[in-house]
Amino acid sequence: MFRRIPLISISGVYLVVCLISARALADAPTVTAARTPDAGLQSEVAVDDKNVVHLIYLKGDPSASDVSYVRSTDGGASWSEPVRINSQAGSALAVGTVRGAHLALGAHGLVHVAWTGSKRAEPKAPGDQAPMLYARGSVDAAGNISFEPQRNVMTSGLFREGGSVAADEKGHVYVAWHAVAKKGGSEDDRRVWVAVSADDGKTFAPETAISDPAIGICGCCGLDVLTGGDGRLYALYRGEVSLVTRDIYLVSTDMSAKRPQSEMVAATRSSICLMSTSALARGLRGVVGAWETADQVQWGIIDPKSGAMSEPITAAGAGSKHPALAVDAKGNTLIAWAQGTGWNKGGSVGWQAYDAAGTPIPGTSGHVDGLPVWSKPAAFARPDGGFVVLY
Repeated sequence: MFRRIPLISISGVYLVVCLISARALADAPTVTAARTPDAGLQSEVAVDDKNVVHLIYLKGDPSASDVSYVRSTDGGASWSEPVRINSQAGSALAVGTVRGAHLALGAHGLVHVAWTGSKRAEPKAPGDQAPMLYARGSVDAAGNISFEPQRNVMTSGLFREGGSVAADEKGHVYVAWHAVAKKGGSEDDRRVWVAVSADDGKTFAPETAISDPAIGICGCCGLDVLTGGDGRLYALYRGEVSLVTRDIYLVSTDMSAKRPQSEMVAATRSSICLMSTSALARGLRGVVGAWETADQVQWGIIDPKSGAMSEPITAAGAGSKHPALAVDAKGNTLIAWAQGTGWNKGGSVGWQAYDAAGTPIPGTSGHVDGLPVWSKPAAFARPDGGFVVLY
């Protein structure tokens, strides 16, 4: 037997649903996509405690690029005139997308930049190898930045890839890359190496390995490092075992541990190098990480007590690569990624924002065409709320 429901009840429920939906959309962070200033490639971005946005990118010949720096005091609405970071022209690499420059903000307002040196880069690493380069910049009272001459921090002279840089509030700077542990070694012999400075990047100790020696590293993939508020250093990278097992690993260490904590966070099977990158960012609940599997971009949150990664959340499917992360003051997380890119092939950019519980926020997904060859997206949270995706 059917019972007639009064129309007023249906209308009331419908009105409540509409009001809830409208409120949710009104509270959702806005996401704005913009081309990187100066038509730059492979943006890296960071926001300091004064809400100044610091941005670096590559320019020029992809095989012999320059690294440029700009800053914004209005949430990315306008940018300063570019300053070249590398003291030797053409000493950076854009080819492959995994070898670009990386940015970290450290103590005393210093800006730290590290990048994989091109074939022409000087000074060379031992054995006449291309170097792992580093430069630090300081901002004067007028807001002008100047960078010291570039330096090589790699002492081993062993072939390297996938550079990154991190810094903390105590004056520690960490330049990381992966390289074989012995001359003539294979992917199975690769380790994550870190050169540490305890004096704001003025000097660096010889590099030490922090990854599990039983796990090799995918030779042409990037990595990312970040310091957490707990004083630990985190590294997210693609491992390699027997040429077909290329899982994503997370290492956490305080650099004094004889055996850093290592965890496999995402399984990947591939007989070829995926030329992938990873991303790390600080969030309200802990450090956030994003990575690629063979056909997805995923992300998760690292438990600050255990150092373990949460269950992965899938943000994008087939054809998605090179994730970027940003976390706002409310704990919302934006994931951006490249779509459809490949060797010497541009593509597009997609994104999705999630709330603090890891649930997609309605109305915050998007897509834009026009990602240049050899590039990838970057993202940051605006001081007044919302996110910006640069591509």
